[in-house]
Amino acid sequence: MKYLEEYRDGRVAAKIVAELRRVTTRPWTLMEVCGGQTHSIVKHGIDRLLPDALELVHGPGCPVCVTPLEQIDKAHAIARTPGVIFTSFGDMLRVPGSHTDLLRLKSTGADVRIVYAPLDAVRIAQDNPGREVVFFAIGFETTAPANALAVTRARQLGVDNFSMLVSHVLVPPAISAILQTPGNRVQGFLGPGHVCTVMGLREYEAIARHYRVPVVVTGFEPVDLLDGVLRAVRQLEAAEARLDNQYSRVVGRDGNVTAQRLIWSAFEVCDRQWRGVGTIPKSGLRLRGELHRHDAERRFDVGALETREPAECISGQILRGLKKPHDCPAFATRCTPSSPLGATMVSAEGACAAYYAYGRHRETVATS
Repeated sequence: MKYLEEYRDGRVAAKIVAELRRVTTRPWTLMEVCGGQTHSIVKHGIDRLLPDALELVHGPGCPVCVTPLEQIDKAHAIARTPGVIFTSFGDMLRVPGSHTDLLRLKSTGADVRIVYAPLDAVRIAQDNPGREVVFFAIGFETTAPANALAVTRARQLGVDNFSMLVSHVLVPPAISAILQTPGNRVQGFLGPGHVCTVMGLREYEAIARHYRVPVVVTGFEPVDLLDGVLRAVRQLEAAEARLDNQYSRVVGRDGNVTAQRLIWSAFEVCDRQWRGVGTIPKSGLRLRGELHRHDAERRFDVGALETREPAECISGQILRGLKKPHDCPAFATRCTPSSPLGATMVSAEGACAAYYAYGRHRETVATS
C-alpha cells in the first residue's frame, strides 16, 4: 500500500539505526509529543533500537489522559442527572474520576451511550426532544473540527436540548510549558503529525526559534519515527534548532485552512487545566459566546466538586516526561487495564497502556 509498506521496511530502518549510531556523540533526550507516536514506538521497540546515549521520553499527547479530573467528575455528575443522555467516545468510559467511571455509572442505570461521531449525538438529541443530550467533547486540535461542526449544526437546526461538555486542549502551549518546567531535560521534540495536519507548522516554527530546540514533525510508522529521531539528533549535534517536516507527504505549512475556520467558528482560546500537569495559560478551547446555550457547564449546575487523585499514581510525571511507566510501583500490580489508577493506563494512546499491551509489564516483574 502506497505510503505504508515503505515506512515499515526493516532494511531502511536498519540503515537509519546504523546512521544514528554513527552520528550520535553525546547523550540526548527527545520527547515524542503524540500518544499515537508513543504507541508505535513501544509496539515496534523503536526506543530499544536507539544508541544508548539517546533516550525517548513520552509527552502529554494522549487527549484522554490529560483531560482534567475535575472535568471528568463533572461528566459523571451530569451523567447521573435524571433525564440526561450522556454521550461520549468509547475511550472515555473507563477513565477513572475521583469515585467512579462512566462505565460503572452506565451499569447502575445512567443513560451513557457511545457515539462514533459528534453528529451522532446531535441526531440522538433530535430523536429525544424531551431529554437533555450531552456530548463529552475532548481532544486536541484534531477532533476540534468535528466537534465544532456538531455544535454549529445543532444551533442551525434549533436543537436546543443538545450541549457539549468541552475539554479541548492545544499542543503548542503544552510544549512551551514542558520547556519552562524546572528540571526539564527534553532537548528536542518529535512533533505531532495529526495535529499539524490540521493546524500547520507555524506555531512549531516559533517554538523551535524561541526555545532553541529542534522540532521534527513525524508520522507514525517505524521508519517515520526513526527518521525523525535522526533528523533531530543531526540538529542537536550541529547545535542547530529549527522546525523540520518529516511528514511532508501529509502535513503542509499552513495545515487545513478549512478545518481551522470551522474550529474558530465555534471555539475560542482559554486557559485549561491538564490532568497531572496543572493549568497552562491559553492551552484550551471553550465555546464562543454565541454558543453558550450549548455549553453543558452553563446548563448544568454540578456544584463544587472535590476531586481526589490516587496518591500513588504518577501519571502526571509520566505525562511531563519525568518518569516512565515502569518507574511506578503500582504499574501492572495495583494498576492494570482492568483496574486502572490513572488515565494513562486506560487510553490506547496512554504510555502505561502501551507498555502493558506490549509486554513490558512482564519484564518489570521478571527483573524485580
